[in-house]
Amino acid sequence: MNELHLASAAELSRLLARGEVSSEDLARACLDRIERHRALNAFLDVRPEATLAQARAADRRRAAGDQGRLLGVPMAHKDIFVTRDWASTAASRMLEGYRSPFDATVVERLDQAGMVCLGKLNCDEFAMGSSNENSAFGPVLNPWDTRAVPGGSSGGSAAAVAARLTPVATATDTGGSIREPAAFTGVTGAKPTYGRPSRWGMIAFASSLDTAGVMTRTAEDAAHVLSGMLGFDPRDSTSVDRPPEDCARDLERSVRGLRIGVPKEFFGDGLSPDVEQAVRQALAVYEGLGAELVDISLPNVRLGIPVYYVVAPAEASSNLSRYDGVRYGHRATDYGDLVDMIKRSRAEGLGAEPKRRILVGTYVLSHGYYDAYYIKAQKVRRLIADEFQRGFASCDIIAGPVTTSVAFDIGENASDPVSMYLADLYTVPGSLAGIPSMSVPCGFGKAQRPVGLQLIANYFEEATMLRAAHQFQLATDWHRRVPDGFA
Repeated sequence: MNELHLASAAELSRLLARGEVSSEDLARACLDRIERHRALNAFLDVRPEATLAQARAADRRRAAGDQGRLLGVPMAHKDIFVTRDWASTAASRMLEGYRSPFDATVVERLDQAGMVCLGKLNCDEFAMGSSNENSAFGPVLNPWDTRAVPGGSSGGSAAAVAARLTPVATATDTGGSIREPAAFTGVTGAKPTYGRPSRWGMIAFASSLDTAGVMTRTAEDAAHVLSGMLGFDPRDSTSVDRPPEDCARDLERSVRGLRIGVPKEFFGDGLSPDVEQAVRQALAVYEGLGAELVDISLPNVRLGIPVYYVVAPAEASSNLSRYDGVRYGHRATDYGDLVDMIKRSRAEGLGAEPKRRILVGTYVLSHGYYDAYYIKAQKVRRLIADEFQRGFASCDIIAGPVTTSVAFDIGENASDPVSMYLADLYTVPGSLAGIPSMSVPCGFGKAQRPVGLQLIANYFEEATMLRAAHQFQLATDWHRRVPDGFA
């Protein structure tokens, strides 16, 4: 029992299938670790009675003959997914204590698969940020170095998996919010094709970008969880109608002959030497496995940051208009008329980063600026997506760094939003194009902080991407490294 926290989800599934451990035992072990490591601030809401009820239900299902590979495996949800049994706050005072009357589709599907929820995970407020310093309930600490940020916005998800508090966590990616924290904390983080996971029940930030995904220890775990998560949802107008598929089906196939595109733009000015060295060594591992490295060029990816910070704030300003203190959420106690109530409620309930993005988004959507900024940004977004398609004409996947540097210190960029935004330099282009991408641990850089390798695939090619990641992890052990004090 003492080593269960070090097991992957796939390993735990096999233990459950053999009857060597029960779901309730696993849940209790995880809840104990969560309590012992509360200083990380990874969890916002833990309700042991709800967790143990799900674990006992999973044990009953298994006793009745159900052998689902996710049945009884512990996990936790980013606090962007609404849940009936836990508070759903988006890490904002605006929604503090809010209980949803329904579960998000992602929550619903993993619950149907029998996964056992451990609670809700901290994040940047309304998923806006690259460091998890924007949470209204305090920053999450990086288990590898508690002076460092864990990355954002899914910092709670990444830190919880890295610290072995849970083997699986859901997350969301709008401009890199799965891949960046996965890289900063040395875990595996996967974002599927936009539209494959349902957005129904995800608290919206930027509707044309928000994508649900997972944080896990291994690519194998990510493949199994994504298989249970993805699928058409008629309640989501952006959901892609495709038949279910097993994302793990190609994991054991060799990468011999796989063409890996290496964009020269991902290795230019701004990339830290320690990150470049780790990524280059990872690419050399692929060559040793028989893959072919292909030089490609994606010249328009440099425009990803300015495009993203027009499109995303514009959509955020629209989505966050619903938080007005009228129907639900924070309402000011001292106000004059209705307009004053709305102003005061939003001023009190929203943090600095959501306010900043609302102001920027409202500006670019205003009369006289809509065509000059928003429409132009959408046109450049199409150029970036088309450029990826030209790249995939000569390769099967694209590889490069996830971030320009290893995790920075808490507070280091707090007074410089532009520097914070540039942390997403290599992740934003894939989000704008809506293509699947992931971060795989590939080494350590300055101050022994983790480095991630980014793998990017074409639309609906999650299985190819996960196969490449799994084969890399069979050849390396970076994903098995555990932060000091958490083994």
